[in-house]
Amino acid sequence: MDEFIVGLIAATLRVATPLIFATLGELFCERAGVLNLGIEGTMFLGAFVGFTAASMTGSLWIGLLAAAISGILSGLLMSLLSVRLGVNQHVSGLGITLLLISLSLFSYRIIFGESKIPPSINSFDLLKIFSDNPVLGPIFSQYLLTYIAIAIIPVVWYILFRTTFGLNIRAVGENPEATDAAGINVYKLRTSALMIGGALMAIGGSFITLAQLGSFTFGIIAGRGWVCISLVIFGNWHPIKVLLGALLFGGVSALQLRLQLKGLKLPYEIFLALPYIVTIIALTIAGRNASYPAALLKPYKRE
Repeated sequence: MDEFIVGLIAATLRVATPLIFATLGELFCERAGVLNLGIEGTMFLGAFVGFTAASMTGSLWIGLLAAAISGILSGLLMSLLSVRLGVNQHVSGLGITLLLISLSLFSYRIIFGESKIPPSINSFDLLKIFSDNPVLGPIFSQYLLTYIAIAIIPVVWYILFRTTFGLNIRAVGENPEATDAAGINVYKLRTSALMIGGALMAIGGSFITLAQLGSFTFGIIAGRGWVCISLVIFGNWHPIKVLLGALLFGGVSALQLRLQLKGLKLPYEIFLALPYIVTIIALTIAGRNASYPAALLKPYKRE
């Protein structure tokens, strides 16, 4: 197999990893009837908290755990605003994104100062599987978190479609009034979904700092949170289809980087915009048949 293709496949999996985590997190939220526009801020917070905790403790796993906890707290904040207080989900989500990004940047300047050279850490190592094989070796040379991201997709599918908890999550996203009448706590369910979703989003953000880059920069998330919201629609709120969307965006992102390295003469802005353009086109095509949860964006207030 051509070296270019092998490298492209390997890079696609790495680029798709944070998208898989965060999109599955958003999927949990939306299945429960909450559009969490705080995803961009939660990913940013996870990237910052994970990097800071790992830098201070010397443990990447502690950094990952700290990022997950920060995501849970973000989910609780979203629950307080949109579930308990009934604030408009668009407003509360965007407000959380602005708050968490600003809080992260402010804390970063306090902790690490204003150095022109961003601090760095020793990131997670790539797992060398099939290292003697010239084709499979590069493709399977991935971070452990990449394998975890792929492995949790069937887990999420099983939880949502084969467990009572998943059935309740989907029910509260379709008809919270009927769910409440059945004796199920709507507020508790939506809060649980937001906490799980927040943890996955933050882990997705921390992957970039703890594995992919080993450093933290101000534009590190670069709109990936908004892409994840699109991927939920592209995947029609189904975890397996979400993987296809993440691989599509990851593949185009990896492709544009390799085309630049090959010296293709085009303005670099076109390369940067290419993954987002392809995502918009795919969303336009797939979004026509999307069947969103009936109670999505609708606050619930018990009579």
